[in-house]
Amino acid sequence: MENRYRKAQFLQSASHFNQLPPGGAEVAFVGRSNAGKSSVLNALTQQKDLAKTSKTPGRTQLINAFSFLPQEWLIDLPGYGYAKVPVSVKQKWQAMLHQYLEERDALKGLVVIMDIRHPLMELDEMMIAWAIQSNLQVHLLLNKADKVSKSEANQTLFKVQKKYEHFQQVSAQLFSALNGLGLKTLIVQMEKMFEKTPVR
Repeated sequence: MENRYRKAQFLQSASHFNQLPPGGAEVAFVGRSNAGKSSVLNALTQQKDLAKTSKTPGRTQLINAFSFLPQEWLIDLPGYGYAKVPVSVKQKWQAMLHQYLEERDALKGLVVIMDIRHPLMELDEMMIAWAIQSNLQVHLLLNKADKVSKSEANQTLFKVQKKYEHFQQVSAQLFSALNGLGLKTLIVQMEKMFEKTPVR
């Protein structure tokens, strides 16, 4: 399968989603600040340094847009939950993320990245609930699957799928940015999200 996301290039950073280009279509990536979001984006695009990784969680404090085709973008949203920033900043992030999910017309789907060892924490579930409420396609990525046994990984995936089995717009998979596990599955889900138009 062709990976058209390999063509991704940095487009712009924005402090608010209204500063992003209008029209078009995008899929956004979000997760706790220690879930490996930047590494997932780099694995998807097969570029080592497209999204800047850091050992300090919470480095991404702006909305970063990457263009891979005219009028089609990948969006790297600020991480949440773990970053060592003031409470007021965290609250601002959460309010902005909620508004982005509800009001960004270009948004076709959301990839929620979670550390497989700590899935479905409170803010993860809040993010998923917001996306469902906004009639968005939601793909749950259980990252760092290489950190646990195959049996434990499959058990965690089953529990996550069971929790959201009544929501047709929610899907889930195992992933490892380190060894490429699940990359083809992610690409297939991305294509599905770009094809769909959410009902606002």
